Amino acid sequence: MSELTLRPRHAAVMVGRCVRLSRRNVDALLTSLLLPVILMLLFVYLFGGAIDTGSAYVTYVVPGVLLLCAGFGAAGTAVSVTTDLTNGMIERLRTMDVGATSILAGHVVASVARNTVSTVLVLGVAVAIGFRPAVAPLRWLAAAGVLLLFLLAVSWLSAAFGLLARTPEAANGYTFLVMFLPYPSSAFVPVETMPSWLRGFAEHQPVTPVIESLRGLLLNTPVGTAPTRAAAWCLALLALAMLLSALLFPRRVA
Repeated sequence: MSELTLRPRHAAVMVGRCVRLSRRNVDALLTSLLLPVILMLLFVYLFGGAIDTGSAYVTYVVPGVLLLCAGFGAAGTAVSVTTDLTNGMIERLRTMDVGATSILAGHVVASVARNTVSTVLVLGVAVAIGFRPAVAPLRWLAAAGVLLLFLLAVSWLSAAFGLLARTPEAANGYTFLVMFLPYPSSAFVPVETMPSWLRGFAEHQPVTPVIESLRGLLLNTPVGTAPTRAAAWCLALLALAMLLSALLFPRRVA
């Protein structure tokens, strides 16, 4: 039972450790921060003129790029968990009575922190090139809540992938699904323009309601049931990820 108990002091120490590791791994940190910005500029200036969304393309594409940030950050979480497993760090931590939940929570919270910094950077560049979000404080808070819930869900899911993988390279590959999901969604083109066989998937996958929620909240347009569906998807993914982590951790460290 102690393995599944979250001890705040242990978790705080693990968060600090993971943040310090991120700062020391400069190449990976810069990639996770700059790659979403580069992709946004690529979409806006190379493809934006050819895609009709009914508004300036930068206005349309920013919510999707924010979710790409989450995918890139999540990949780092899976790799760091697998690295700790393969280099013996987790065995050392367990000899000091640090439980599984505290260890994984450290990786997850550090991932959310990295993604938050990346999100702020992307928003700053987006505003510089023409993105004009709504300024209503309640809408900003609601958008931040939806995005943070999504970040938490995908970060914990990636931690579970890290427990499943046997090597850091395999862990990076497992997170491809998380990074791929924004593409067959409403992130970069309207769902209505897709072939019928793809449209059904795009409309009913986890990323689309999150994007529609962010787009509506940030641009002061109707959101309908999108936030409710987004929250339901995120909570379901979070519950699944935590269950998988609880099942996989004892098997990997036995």
